Amino acid sequence: MGIISVENMDRLFWLGRYSERVYTSARLFADSFDRMIDTDMDDYAVFCRRLDIPNIYGSKEDFCARYISDEDDPNSIYSNLMRAYDNAIVLRNEIGSEPITYIQLSVYDMKKSRVMRAPLVGLQKVEDDILAFWGIVDDMIEDENMRNIIKVGKRVERLDLYGRLRTDRADIVREVHRLAGRIARTNLHYDEKNLKELKKLAEEEQIDYDRVVALADTLRKD
Repeated sequence: MGIISVENMDRLFWLGRYSERVYTSARLFADSFDRMIDTDMDDYAVFCRRLDIPNIYGSKEDFCARYISDEDDPNSIYSNLMRAYDNAIVLRNEIGSEPITYIQLSVYDMKKSRVMRAPLVGLQKVEDDILAFWGIVDDMIEDENMRNIIKVGKRVERLDLYGRLRTDRADIVREVHRLAGRIARTNLHYDEKNLKELKKLAEEEQIDYDRVVALADTLRKD
């Protein structure tokens, strides 16, 4: 493993978390958007409650406009994308220019979606950019520890979101196993007791979703 400063380990970890948050939030928004069009115009309130974010939106139109691209809304997809971008830019010397290119491209496509009549088309491009970013991380970052830290952040964020969304047990089990295998291959400091409890929860027939979220979010130690 190469030597990585504590500050850069933190940035790599949050690059993984924020990129995953953008990707999954965009997918969830698309599902909610369809429901608002087809069956329930107030589904955005359910969306906010499930993700535990404040419902500051006055209507479905307000939600669709602001949740995607409002830079003043700290929970918007755009705000989370810019957090990923800020971490990536600082890490240029560590991860190289190629991975950053796809984060930059997603910012460009996000800004384009602001003026599109079909916002889901723009969001699909953002999702594709994030998928390409993850692919180039595997292909272009030579340091295995760096790759694994980014992926640990990705898995932690996914567990957090899946726990909040009460996804199928199989999804939780899969992500716990992926996280456990990945974090052991990094030099991140983490709470082994929390990881052990996560594994135990994944063996239960009934998943304690709130506990999964709590353990995932406190797994990493500073």
